[in-house]
Amino acid sequence: MSAQAIGLAGVVLLVALVFARIPVAIALALVGALGYAAIDGAHTALTVLGKVPFELAQAYSLSVLPLFIMMGVVASKANMSNELFRAANAVFSGFRGALASATIGACAAFGCISGSSLATAATMARVAVPEMTRHGYHLPIAAGAVASGGTLGILIPPSVILVIYALIAEESIGRLFAAALVPGILLAALHVLVIVVLGRVRPDWLPKVPAMPLAERLRAGIGMWKLLLLFFLAVFGIYLGWFSPTEAAAVASFAAIVIAFATRAIGVRQFLDALLETVYTSAMLFFIVIGAFIFSRFVVLTQLPAEIAGWAQGSGLGVVPIMIVIVALYVVLGMFLESVSMVLITVPVLLPLMHALGFDAVWFGIFVTVLAEVGLITPPVGLNVFVIRSQVPDISLGAVFRGVVPFLAADAVLVALLVGAPAIALWLPARLGL
Repeated sequence: MSAQAIGLAGVVLLVALVFARIPVAIALALVGALGYAAIDGAHTALTVLGKVPFELAQAYSLSVLPLFIMMGVVASKANMSNELFRAANAVFSGFRGALASATIGACAAFGCISGSSLATAATMARVAVPEMTRHGYHLPIAAGAVASGGTLGILIPPSVILVIYALIAEESIGRLFAAALVPGILLAALHVLVIVVLGRVRPDWLPKVPAMPLAERLRAGIGMWKLLLLFFLAVFGIYLGWFSPTEAAAVASFAAIVIAFATRAIGVRQFLDALLETVYTSAMLFFIVIGAFIFSRFVVLTQLPAEIAGWAQGSGLGVVPIMIVIVALYVVLGMFLESVSMVLITVPVLLPLMHALGFDAVWFGIFVTVLAEVGLITPPVGLNVFVIRSQVPDISLGAVFRGVVPFLAADAVLVALLVGAPAIALWLPARLGL
C-alpha cells in the first residue's frame, strides 16, 4: 500500500474513531502512531510518541495557552459577564430589540476574554435569557441570540483557537490576532443587523424597551473598564510592540487577578477554584495538541496534502466549488466536534491545498475559525444549542435551533465576504506591518 493510501486510510480511521466517541486526543495520537508504524516501522512510531510530548513541553510559545485560559476563567469567576450585559444594554437602550443586541455585544466582548464559545453561551444564557423573557421577547429568538452570540468572541482576539492554529500552521500569533479583529467586529455588526431586520418583520418578537436616562447609561458604561483594560493589555499591547504574545497573556491574566481581588469580586476560595479550572482546561488542550502534532507529522510523511492539492489543481474545478466543499465539510464536522478538535484534525490536511489555491495561511486561519464556530449552532448536534438548553430547561432543542436560523445568515454573509474579499482579514496586519 502506498504512503498516500495509508494517509487516506488514517484520515478515515480518525473520523470513525471520533464518531465512535473515542476522545479526540487519543484518536489523533493513535492514528498518527499506527500510520507512522505502517510507513516507517514501529521503532520510528515509538520515537515520535516519545519526542513530540517532550518537544511541546519545552515550547515557550505554548505557555500562552494556560495564561489566556486563566484570564478568561478569572473574568468569569469575577462575574464580568453581568457588568458587560448591563453596559451593552445601556448602549442599545431605546431601540427595538435592544436587549437582543446587547446580548450579541456582551457575548462578543466576554467571549474574546473567556476564549470559549461554550463557556460564553452558558454564562450569558443565565444573564440574558431571563432578562429578555421578562420583557416579553420571543423565547426562541432570545435563546438563539445567546447561542449564536456565543460563537462571536472566539474570533475576536485574544482567541485560544487562533493561538492553537498559529502553533499548527507555524504562523505569527500577533498577525492572526490582527487579521481576526475586523472580521470579528463585522460579524458582530451583522448579527445586530439581523436583529434590526427581525424587529421590522416581527416586532412582536422583539418588544421595544424604554430608553435609559443618560446618567444611568453612563453608570452602566463604566462597567466596561475591566474588559477594556484586559483587551488593551492582551491585544493592543502586542500591536504596539510592548509585549510578545506570551508576555501580553501573562500581563493580562495578572491584571485580571488584581482587578478581581481589588474589586472584591472573588476571594481566595474562588481564586483557587479558578486555578484548578485553568489546570484542567490546559491539560485537556495540551493532550489534544500533542495528539494533533503526532497526527500532523504522520500526514506530512504520507504526502497526502500535496496529493490533494495536486488533484484539486488538475481537476479543473474552480476556487468556488472547492471552497463550497470545504464549507460543507466544516458544517458537518461541527455537528459532532467542538472547534479546537475541528481545527487540529483538518488544518494539516487542508492548509497545503489553500496554499495551492493561492490563499494566505493567516486568512485561512480566520476562515477556519468562522466555519468551526458555525458548526456549534447547526443542527442536529450544535453544541452551543445543547448548552443553552441545559441553562434554560423551559425551551426545547427545536425551538433553540429555530431561533438560531436567522443568525446563520450573518455567518453566511461573512464567509462569502472572506472568500470574495480576503483583504477583509489581511488589511489590518499589512497596515500594522505584521
